[in-house]
Amino acid sequence: MYALALGVLLVLLKYLEVGVVANLSWWWVLSPFAVAVAWWTWADASGYTKRKAMQKMDQRKKDRLNKQKNALGMGPRRPR
Repeated sequence: MYALALGVLLVLLKYLEVGVVANLSWWWVLSPFAVAVAWWTWADASGYTKRKAMQKMDQRKKDRLNKQKNALGMGPRRPR
């Protein structure tokens, strides 16, 4: 995501011919987009994205259960 934001910023600076970026080659300006594509390809192929989504869902489930237990006057269970 950072590479994508950097790419948009560099393209904008190159288009407006601002500062040092105006003298850079388009290859350098567009390279953050290639990095973003490589990152997304790796993240999807390795399962990184799915693992992060599952961890987030598990945490939400635990938080919801603990909130319900607290509402009933039962504290969360201690880890075994």
